[in-house]
Amino acid sequence: MNVADFPGLFFLDTNIFVYSFDHAAPVKQRLAQRLIQDALQTQRGVVSSQVVQEFLNVALRKFSQPMTIPEVREYVDTVFVPLCRHYPTIAFYRQALLIREETGYSLYDSLIATAAIESGCQTLFSEDMQDGRFLQGLEIVNPFAL
Repeated sequence: MNVADFPGLFFLDTNIFVYSFDHAAPVKQRLAQRLIQDALQTQRGVVSSQVVQEFLNVALRKFSQPMTIPEVREYVDTVFVPLCRHYPTIAFYRQALLIREETGYSLYDSLIATAAIESGCQTLFSEDMQDGRFLQGLEIVNPFAL
């Protein structure tokens, strides 16, 4: 998969970052690492503060070999500082609830979709939502299904 095939800004869901460390799934790991690399190099990748929080929780507690605090700090500085462009407001939560009602998505998936829409992204890369669905101009793409 090549992000050049997807115009405009693109949003990376938490699972992309988690898979980039998953040695048990080498194909997904390589693809996730490529997406993150492309996000950083093209400066078209976006994440929200929710993605950062979810990743930190998984990295510190659920990885087969959890990351250390210094490792997490370095990852935050090199990966999330340049990518994190969305921070929630009360209006954001109201919109996420409307999206949840419209789609039936979980609250957390609705928050991700809303952040992508509010950030002006055209594509949301996520394994968790319906591949190929369009939501308010946002295309949801499962990068592992391509």
